[in-house]
Amino acid sequence: MGNPKAFLKIHRQEAGYRPLHDRIHDFGEVEQTLNTHQRREQASRCMDCGVPFCHWACPLGNKAPEWNDALYKGDWELAYHLLSATNPFPEFTGRICPALCEKACVLNLFNHEPTTNREDECAIIEAAFREGYIHPHTDIARNGKKVAVIGAGPAGLAAAYDLNRMGYTVTVFEKNEAAGGLLRYGIPNFKLNKAIIDRRLQLLEEEGIVFRYGKAVECDEAFAKEFDAVVVSTGTPTARDLKAPGRELNGVHFALELLSQQNRVLAGMEFAKTDRITAKGKDVLVIGGGDTGSDCIGTAHRQGCKSVTQIEIMPKPVDGPEDPKNPWPNFPRTMKTTSSHEEGCIRRWNINTLEFLGKDGKLTGVKVQEIDWEPNPEGGRPLMVEKGEPEIIKAELVLLAMGFLKPEHPAYPENVFVCGDAANGASLVVRAMASGKETALKIDRFFKK
Repeated sequence: MGNPKAFLKIHRQEAGYRPLHDRIHDFGEVEQTLNTHQRREQASRCMDCGVPFCHWACPLGNKAPEWNDALYKGDWELAYHLLSATNPFPEFTGRICPALCEKACVLNLFNHEPTTNREDECAIIEAAFREGYIHPHTDIARNGKKVAVIGAGPAGLAAAYDLNRMGYTVTVFEKNEAAGGLLRYGIPNFKLNKAIIDRRLQLLEEEGIVFRYGKAVECDEAFAKEFDAVVVSTGTPTARDLKAPGRELNGVHFALELLSQQNRVLAGMEFAKTDRITAKGKDVLVIGGGDTGSDCIGTAHRQGCKSVTQIEIMPKPVDGPEDPKNPWPNFPRTMKTTSSHEEGCIRRWNINTLEFLGKDGKLTGVKVQEIDWEPNPEGGRPLMVEKGEPEIIKAELVLLAMGFLKPEHPAYPENVFVCGDAANGASLVVRAMASGKETALKIDRFFKK
């Protein structure tokens, strides 16, 4: 630690977002960056704690004190090597990770100004690409074993990355036209430019990983016999539905229908007018209060919506930086306001959806009702009770962003391994990557036992 008192003199400084009036007119990344001097100052605030809770909180086990120290000292190449030792794709997590490490930072307990780990790692990996520190590993000694990876999301890519470097010949099968999973077809471009994914994929291909696109593979016994091992990393493809009356009306869609289509449009794909999902000129209602709902809000604004309302059936989260139910160093479930929320949105909690209303088959509004949650006298889940009279929210477009169902799998042969969201249910990109890396180790041990 080069400057042990920096955290006392230098306050946390985030790069912030592009001006609102500018960013809502395009799908360019909204987050800005600090200059080199400011970034090194922020890295200097890391205290190199005796017990690094940031390392404990990160699913990948990133050693933030080590690469922050190298960054502060201006050794960007060393910082890159320290970062990439645990994180295969810092350019992804540096943009979209909720930074569990920052919430566990001792400075977050001290004064709620944790080290800017997420932005620091993004700066490090971008400098590594810019300065030419990153080169494809083409001298890998192959061990003669073949592994198939089904699904090219963050878990599958992380597993393929590690397995390939261990010497396995890896083929990735992806049902979509390009790799990335929700990185490409769920997260909007204004949070993650897809050129960032393509840049990494080019490296993976140069290192010997083979990608097969447009192939929906079923992992049956016959397929498993074609390879020495198979990784199933197909994510959580089934979104949670809302079976309220009127669900069939034209204008009610799953969130990913909008998000994936918009990303494909930006990639150059064309859709018939009747198939195009757009918020242009419409009152939009987003049902679900998580990150996917937030992404829908930002997308709706960029498509030219008239208004956006977001409702959530659960109570409003705690305001402020501390969550009494999840004290430090756990991740606090507190009120979160994203860049998309800042762009304009009515937000409401404790709202239950009763019915979708329409005329001539088209959505015109949604009947909702305010509710309360009361303790269950028998224990378990609280009881939902009605509060007030039902009301109608005007909407020509409803986006269901209520999460995803954990998939069920058949009994697989012993050489098949399931990882990421496919194994654990919907979670964070950083956890999916950690699961992919863990699965690669399991496969390696499987052959060495």
